[in-house]
Amino acid sequence: MLHPRIVAVAWLATALCALNGCHRADASKKLIAIIVPSQDNPFFKAEADAAAARAIALGYRVRVDAHEDDAYRQDNLVDAAIASNAAALILDNAGAEASIAAVRRATNAGIAVFLVDREIEATGIARAQIISDNDQGARLVATEFARVLTSKGDYAELIGRESDTNAQIRTEGFHAVLDRDPEMKLVAAQSANWSQSEAFQKTETMLQAHGEISGIIAGNDTMALGAAAAVKSAGLNNIRIVGFDGSPDAIDAIRAGEIQATALQPAALISKLAIDEVDRYLKTGSTGKPEEQIIPCDLVTKANADDFQDFEKVR
Repeated sequence: MLHPRIVAVAWLATALCALNGCHRADASKKLIAIIVPSQDNPFFKAEADAAAARAIALGYRVRVDAHEDDAYRQDNLVDAAIASNAAALILDNAGAEASIAAVRRATNAGIAVFLVDREIEATGIARAQIISDNDQGARLVATEFARVLTSKGDYAELIGRESDTNAQIRTEGFHAVLDRDPEMKLVAAQSANWSQSEAFQKTETMLQAHGEISGIIAGNDTMALGAAAAVKSAGLNNIRIVGFDGSPDAIDAIRAGEIQATALQPAALISKLAIDEVDRYLKTGSTGKPEEQIIPCDLVTKANADDFQDFEKVR
């Protein structure tokens, strides 16, 4: 018997299916539910689109939803996947601790759960946790940041959402490199919550207090783009900026010289790997891979910007 909570959201599953094209004609195909933080953010959209395209190509139905970093909304979406008898769940979760119960609930209901981008603070529940090497990527981009600043000068940092494990890993990776340079000094650090508009405002404030800074290192590209806009608005052209993610907009800004570097997370590759492992697991009972899989990031600069497209290395 289904848990009462799941029964209570069965109507949501039906509504979501209708909205996302899970038609009766496809009922013979197994359903893969794909839940990401947002479908507006280009990184998460690329992640969802790549997973959906690969799943459809392999003969599955798909349903794509977004939890908006709301653990309660995520719970409802996971329960909807259970009520829909999904065969598998691809999840970029809403919190390393807050998502454990939802992952366990889906697994106990017989759904094969594959986590992408963000891990949870538990093992043995999900079939796979496939994530970018945020520490390695942060060290790559911090090393390039130090190089363009010639290892000296005051700089500022824009930090991601403080509840996000990846934000903490990235800032720790940045400082594992930058704190080794005695002539580089962090004079301001603020969270801009992954937001471009908030990063613009925070950068304006930091520039007013620390007009002498030589660079800004940002925990994601969205914040880096906000910082670049604020620097441009202030009429400054000598502040070096780096980001993290490898978004198309950031790579365009690198080509234009507005941002100096980013670390590309291979979102499309990770999503395709996850779907391939889902397919293998559903057909054989094994993914053939360990649960925890760490995928390295790539450094993107003006010299190699044309090698990357849509969060993927294309040449």
